Amino acid sequence: MASARPPKPGQSETGPTVMTAQLHEGCPQPRPDWVPEGGGAGFATWVVEGVRTSAIAPRPTQPRRRELSIDDFVDGVLARDRTILARAITLIESNATAHQERAQALLTRLLPHTGKAMRVGITGIPGAGKSTFIEAFGQHLTAENHRVAVLAIDPSSSVHGGSILADKIRMEQLSRNPNAFIRPSPSGGALGGVARKTRETILLCEAAGYDVVIVETVGVGQNEVTVRSMVDMFLVLMIAGAGDEMQGIKKGVIEMADALVINKADGENRSRCLAAQAEMKRVLHYLQPSSEGWETPALLASALTGEGIPDVWRTVGDYFRTTRASGDFERRRRAQSVEWMHALIAEQLRQRFYSTPGLKAKLAQAETAVADGRIPPLAAALDLVRAE
Repeated sequence: MASARPPKPGQSETGPTVMTAQLHEGCPQPRPDWVPEGGGAGFATWVVEGVRTSAIAPRPTQPRRRELSIDDFVDGVLARDRTILARAITLIESNATAHQERAQALLTRLLPHTGKAMRVGITGIPGAGKSTFIEAFGQHLTAENHRVAVLAIDPSSSVHGGSILADKIRMEQLSRNPNAFIRPSPSGGALGGVARKTRETILLCEAAGYDVVIVETVGVGQNEVTVRSMVDMFLVLMIAGAGDEMQGIKKGVIEMADALVINKADGENRSRCLAAQAEMKRVLHYLQPSSEGWETPALLASALTGEGIPDVWRTVGDYFRTTRASGDFERRRRAQSVEWMHALIAEQLRQRFYSTPGLKAKLAQAETAVADGRIPPLAAALDLVRAE
């Protein structure tokens, strides 16, 4: 007869035993076998008895939200229901084919109710205080009986595609204001500091009765100019010590700005901001104004104290009066609509190309050939396009 197998550590011949371990919250509990003998509280791992599944009460099923029809969306947005507006934006941002068809039907219905808002784009380098400035700016506007929508674009991770979407958290006071609506959205890899569906979202906010729509861009540098093609006024936030005059003269975001605001002009930093303001005024003297009949100003403001915020709003009003009188406002909006159409054509062609049946195998072969150096990338791309 086979001999009995020796008991495992922590067991006796009659069954498992409780190890004489240190007390954990007043109860003797065993330690894992990898914990050294005499290991103190530094090894904070304990074997805890599990919970019997039969003792767990079944979780109540949550009722699913009722799917809204196009009529429900239209009525809710026009009634200024912020919950339905948020759901409408989610529908617009969806990449599902069925959702895109419903989104376009919704936009078609709401289009006659759009176009009346003042569209303002705000950009600046990281650390310029964009979110803090927008909160102070929005609070000032709502105090003057304006309804403000803020579309905050946050960068998406190139590793896992996610976004923090923390702008609404930063704008704590404005987010509680009943006359304000804040919608953070991921950039989704779109270039230029905006999201792919920002234009459509602007139309929804206008249909919901918001008369000032602010688009806050990601804030990545001098190539962040896509927002200029979807707003009426482009405002660039700067901070003292960001660069020399040559940096400002460089072609890019500065030459497309309708107003420059040197932010954080308070306390000991105010003298540096005054010097930066004088410097940017010299820079602007060499740049052609972005709008007909308008001279780009350089302003000072402090989002912390609120100083200069009313001056920025007066400048915005002056800009809209000037561009409407010159006809530049209407010309720009018409050009933006056409540019939007061409951008959508390019996007649809790209999607259609990559969804072509049989392309996947040819694409894999072309990638291998290009990686091995057997064919130039342009030749491979042309072959794939001709094959499509």
